[in-house]
Amino acid sequence: MPIQPEQLAALMHEVEQEDPIDFADLPFPEDELRTLVATHLCEMAAAMENFSTEDRLTTLLAVSAKLVLENLVLHVQLLRRHGLPVGENVEALLGRLRKGEAPE
Repeated sequence: MPIQPEQLAALMHEVEQEDPIDFADLPFPEDELRTLVATHLCEMAAAMENFSTEDRLTTLLAVSAKLVLENLVLHVQLLRRHGLPVGENVEALLGRLRKGEAPE
């Protein structure tokens, strides 16, 4: 794997500057959580060493899409639990899904 977990964790932290993560009151240090995730992803990428480039990109895209979906679901659940409204974009998407319309 061309990137080391420490480098990936640093890149994750950089990305968070634009879109911060609310770690709330989790009983774990943020840097340790980043390192844990970065290590796991680097191990996953290394396990795909024999995959073709296309298969590797497709697999990583599928994993990313699953994580974004999971994040969306957890975010909406959290907002609902606290009686808070979702953002306009999320509400529009959910409205279309309720009507059975395919997203664009």
